[in-house]
Amino acid sequence: MAEADEDLKSRRTVFVTVGTTCFDSLVRAVDTQEVKEELFKKGYTHLLIQMGRGSYIPAKSTGENGSLEVDCFTFSSSITDYLRSASLVISHAGSGSIFETLRLQKPLIVVVNEDLMDNHQSELAEELAERKHLFCARPQTLYQTVADMDLGSLIPYQPGDAAPVAKLLNSFLGFPDD
Repeated sequence: MAEADEDLKSRRTVFVTVGTTCFDSLVRAVDTQEVKEELFKKGYTHLLIQMGRGSYIPAKSTGENGSLEVDCFTFSSSITDYLRSASLVISHAGSGSIFETLRLQKPLIVVVNEDLMDNHQSELAEELAERKHLFCARPQTLYQTVADMDLGSLIPYQPGDAAPVAKLLNSFLGFPDD
């Protein structure tokens, strides 16, 4: 049992999520040898890829010969447990995935899908990166982002308090104070 506990303590997982979309360029980028080697150099031991509706299937690996253990799946009813157990999250730029990861105080690299037409997601990712809550990349810059990332430079995200706004709206609409 002590050996199993030690295994869990030494396990450092990178969880990759594309949500319910097809984002093969992210899955391909994270599946490159250079990205996997850089993650391993940084002390990560496992790479778990949620690949959504994509057609690209990453190469699985048992982690022998001094490399990352790699596994993948398409969908899960909830990714919260995967996020909780992750040491690093690499995600598409969906606001739900971003804020759930930040709420759990997990280091986050958001990869913007440049194939989307109206890419409002990039604005959110870039703004949060500018505020140093996460790192922002494109599929073609993921390796450099991983290589350059300094997790100590990230500032924990503090969600805002919506109560004053709700109170103002209630007052404006004529609802009584609670």
